[in-house]
Amino acid sequence: MLLFYRIITLLVYFLSPLILIFRLINKKDTLKSYFEKIGQSNNKRARKGKILWFHGSSVGEILGIIPLIEKLEAKKNIKQILITSNTLSSYKIISKLPLKKVVHQFFPIDTNFLNKKFINFWKPDLAIFVESEIWPNMILEIKKQKIPLVLLNARFTKKSFLRWKLVESFSRLIMSKFDICLAQNDDTFEYLKKLGAKNIKKAGNLKFCESKLAKKENKKTIFNNFLNSNKILFCAVSTHYNEEIFCGKIHKDSKNVIKNRTTIIIPRHINRSSEIKNDLEKIGLKVQLHSLSKNLKKDADIYLVDAYGETLKFLKLSKIAFLGGSLVDYKGHNPMEAARLGVKVLHGKYTSNHKEAYDLLKKINVSKKINNTRDALTFIKTPKITKEKTQKTKKKLNNIGKIILSSNFKEICKYI
Repeated sequence: MLLFYRIITLLVYFLSPLILIFRLINKKDTLKSYFEKIGQSNNKRARKGKILWFHGSSVGEILGIIPLIEKLEAKKNIKQILITSNTLSSYKIISKLPLKKVVHQFFPIDTNFLNKKFINFWKPDLAIFVESEIWPNMILEIKKQKIPLVLLNARFTKKSFLRWKLVESFSRLIMSKFDICLAQNDDTFEYLKKLGAKNIKKAGNLKFCESKLAKKENKKTIFNNFLNSNKILFCAVSTHYNEEIFCGKIHKDSKNVIKNRTTIIIPRHINRSSEIKNDLEKIGLKVQLHSLSKNLKKDADIYLVDAYGETLKFLKLSKIAFLGGSLVDYKGHNPMEAARLGVKVLHGKYTSNHKEAYDLLKKINVSKKINNTRDALTFIKTPKITKEKTQKTKKKLNNIGKIILSSNFKEICKYI
């Protein structure tokens, strides 16, 4: 199985120039990201002190570990923190964060010679893979060079578990290389055990934790033009194809009942913004693009946020938010960012990627499942949200996050 995997990854490498053309056309890569994926780096390595390396696939995985990275930055013996990821969106998010010791690079194509080149350049003192990021060739190279390896915030679904189970001997070879696996939940704990991981601990989901950057952002008075507009705002976050139309229909159907209202839509992939704008205008809605003007127009039905790193700012302005990736079968996105702000979360039926989080929010009456626009309208018209209840929710979620962050930090520090 390992030989077959290595042949496939070499084939990807040789075909990468052709793949790049397709990804450039679709704005999923740039020349910078491509050259970094084939082993070139413009970053400089710290000459002294420890270097920690975190790898997460995309935005969700990276944002989930920011509270831990902030805590690790405070340690004097850590001189540099390298974050690698696979997507442009994650790079753009990281580049906006005021983290002093962090540098970003795109993860190399998982071939032996690129991995060796990458490791020899960075020489990390600790490698930390996030959630379900398992790259066999890189993992074997890391252990070959005797670098401690951690699987952080580990999350395996039943589907991914069954896939690994099909190649059980290969799974045991790879999973056994991790020095420790810090599982998000009980299901992942059991899956990792069956797949051959040796040292597993349930440390909780880091996405329950709030970063210091988010707290500072929450204290700022933002977008005065929105605050002074007296508009009733409804926010739709991390939306996917068709979900923007769903939110547009909610807005259109509620216009006769709720006056002076604007819906803020923040798509998961902003390269779709032109397409989304056209679709919403076809159903008779007036759309304003964030990139063209940050002063909210009086007649704007939809304010479309076509920029990364703005979600927290707009969530703070809303009492209710719809979380995307849940009406379409994308398994949902992390609702904790909104819930920590005291925002009521609406979502569809597809939430398995964050089942534990949604179960908790349902239990404390912070989230509500909707099946259609009628369900959403019923709640939006009569939201039962009090300031006292909001503060209680914030405090409870904050306490849970502190415990989880402390647990993960303690385990990571054992390898530094």
